[in-house]
Amino acid sequence: MKQSMTFIPTLREVPADAEVKSHQLMLRAGFIRQNTSGVYSYLPLAQKVLKNIEQIVREEMNNAGASELLMPAMQQAELWQESGRWYSYGPELMRLKDRHNREFALGATHEEVITSLVRDEVKSYKRLPLSLYQIQTKFRDEKRPRFGVLRGREFIMKDAYSFHATQESLDEVYDKMFTAYQNIFTRCGLDFRAVIADSGAMGGKDTHEFMVLSDVGEDTIAYSDTSKYAANIEMAPVISTYEKRSEALKPLEKIETPNQKTIAEISTFLNVAKESCIKSILFKVDDRFVLTLVRGDHEVNDIKLKNLYGATVVELASAEETKETLNCVPGFVGPINVSNDVEVVADHAIAAVVNGVCGANEEHFHFQGVNIDRDAKISQYADLRFIQEGDKSPDGEGVIKFAKGIEVGHVFKLGTRYSEAMDATFLDENGRTQPMIMGCYGIGVSRTLAAIIEQYNDESGIVWPESVAPFQIHVIPVNVKNDAQKDLSDKLYAEFLQKGYDVLLDDRPERVGVKFADSDLIGLPVRVTVGKKAEDGIVEVKVRKTGESFEVSVTELYDKIKQLLGN
Repeated sequence: MKQSMTFIPTLREVPADAEVKSHQLMLRAGFIRQNTSGVYSYLPLAQKVLKNIEQIVREEMNNAGASELLMPAMQQAELWQESGRWYSYGPELMRLKDRHNREFALGATHEEVITSLVRDEVKSYKRLPLSLYQIQTKFRDEKRPRFGVLRGREFIMKDAYSFHATQESLDEVYDKMFTAYQNIFTRCGLDFRAVIADSGAMGGKDTHEFMVLSDVGEDTIAYSDTSKYAANIEMAPVISTYEKRSEALKPLEKIETPNQKTIAEISTFLNVAKESCIKSILFKVDDRFVLTLVRGDHEVNDIKLKNLYGATVVELASAEETKETLNCVPGFVGPINVSNDVEVVADHAIAAVVNGVCGANEEHFHFQGVNIDRDAKISQYADLRFIQEGDKSPDGEGVIKFAKGIEVGHVFKLGTRYSEAMDATFLDENGRTQPMIMGCYGIGVSRTLAAIIEQYNDESGIVWPESVAPFQIHVIPVNVKNDAQKDLSDKLYAEFLQKGYDVLLDDRPERVGVKFADSDLIGLPVRVTVGKKAEDGIVEVKVRKTGESFEVSVTELYDKIKQLLGN
């Protein structure tokens, strides 16, 4: 491609509203432009990278036994109502009506559509297992789009679905998909981890996220410092044990604590350790209120609370709901003298608190001398807190450390969550009707593009891995008005193309400094500069990744390029 014939609007200044490196560089290097909040146009360079990523995805998915199809982005509400997600998915689902007042959703995901498609066509176990995938634009009305294409309202995703007659068949395909994902992200050149995860609104069990390690990641990975254990912080179980302090139990005493609402404030005000404070938070778990207790130095993990109850929705009770339910404002809530209508659950660490402090369910008052088994009614103890750095690793090897990660892929064992709700059944070998067992496998293609840039950049711009680079070679004549330079550049460009390389020729009548700056910004793996020694058949080769540059004769150039890039 000749650079004068394509569209690469580079910028010299860093855009003020771009917070992370990938967003800054994709704007500066002319890869994307914003249309509206969370919605971007992918310009020619970005489109080429996306196609390279998609090609890797297609090859690995096909190798895993999946077939590609394409489903509609606009989905009728009836399908989502069948699964129950029309009511539970939340405001991220973009909903609309047609001229006949029929309700639709723009596809945030495609479990409902694929399930309806397969249930209408597959009736026998003989047609199973079946794995299907697509690469398509998805829509989610993010409350706060940010970081460019890392969190947008419109994005490109590969989603795959598998259907099975047996759990063993699902396990086998899940393992194939897991391996395919490892291959995909390895081929993209990414430093990533596969971590135990929560399925969220998707439903199902046994899930893994594929996290690209990055300081700008919005997810926290908990990993062992000595083993291969890794999990999303939401899913990492706490195996720590707690011992009660050996001291005499004090009587329960209500004390005035004016305007002391937070654990930090009450700890300072009463001169007690945070570990001796009991944090009490009221949640609405589906249609019930649950008061959840954790130690003052811990945080409630709402995912664990959701899983404890097998709930669909878990959310913090509002101030109004707290006042109505506990006759108290947040900040002074506690588990003592709570109505029987409110279930009280506690993290394991609470059982070891001796002579602690908690809210008195009365504004500006707390209890001290709290001993929970004596003073309150706990319905059950469970692991309800977030794991912390320094805790024991859940696999028993080493201690937990944290890292930030960008989620680029997620694999789920959905089980019969959708097939039962939507009546997707088959006849087994005994002629009995059974629900299909499902798996689901997603990759954020446009997010992978940004994640690669987060890991591959320097002070001058992007440094593309060869496997996904928009072009392999950047040919730059120093002066396009010089006949020898122009002729040699055109000759090399044509011959590189003939040999199967993807080449960008900078034929613009720009100053050489501008060309070099743009070249470094765009970040193609190899740059070939045709300058003053063109008449002697000598060019300069620069490797973008290492910064190494050297002169080489045109007669030896192709062997050198082959050595640098492969065939």
